[in-house]
Amino acid sequence: MERWENRVAVVTGASSGMGAAIAKYLANNKLVTVNLDINKEGHMTVIAEVNAVVRKRMHFIKCNVRKEDEINAAFREIEKNYGPIAVLVNNAGVVGDSFLLSENNSKEMLKVLETNLLAAVYCTREAFRSMKANDIGGHVFMIGSVCGHKVPIVPNNPLNLYPPTKFAIKALTEMYRQEFFGQNTKIKVTCISPGAVKTNLLNHPGNITPKLPAELNPNAIADLLIYCLQTPPDVHIHDVIIKPLGEMV
Repeated sequence: MERWENRVAVVTGASSGMGAAIAKYLANNKLVTVNLDINKEGHMTVIAEVNAVVRKRMHFIKCNVRKEDEINAAFREIEKNYGPIAVLVNNAGVVGDSFLLSENNSKEMLKVLETNLLAAVYCTREAFRSMKANDIGGHVFMIGSVCGHKVPIVPNNPLNLYPPTKFAIKALTEMYRQEFFGQNTKIKVTCISPGAVKTNLLNHPGNITPKLPAELNPNAIADLLIYCLQTPPDVHIHDVIIKPLGEMV
């Protein structure tokens, strides 16, 4: 991990769950991490869980990743205050509270689409610009889901546009791989697709999913991401599924 020391890593939605675990792991490995989120209180809770040395490497910029102008401004601030981006983790994600056929749910579907998909597009574009301008062989991570490989059958659970956006994340990963190579860069892109994870993602009013028999600790996702970062420059882990032992989906 020596080549990543003091490099800048941007993580979206790092105030809780997988994003928080990833940000802590990156900072523990001596990267300067910047959390793009609207939840500053959550960020303060996260940094309280690490020691003072690591805490100094963890930063927060209030940013609604549904808004392109806020993303663009955040990346300009990051480059000005911390330096060029070397690692991007597109982690922010939400699940809708209504079924696709529900009436008057257009705003909700737009929220899922903007958070899960368009935010990743905007952030990746800005991170790539910074990486290429500074000749950095960076790494972009797309946090997908097993729902992006196969739509689960979950009765009475309104997944809304969550599975379609995760299918799109998987497709985007391949598109970015081709474009990064086509732009004559050595930037890597990895899609990590977790199964069930112990997060608050499914704790919303419309969800009545029964307790799952097995769930991953968010640290398992962070550990996998660090493993991917440690691979030699000529090794590219492009697409990986990680599940808890015993998961049947």
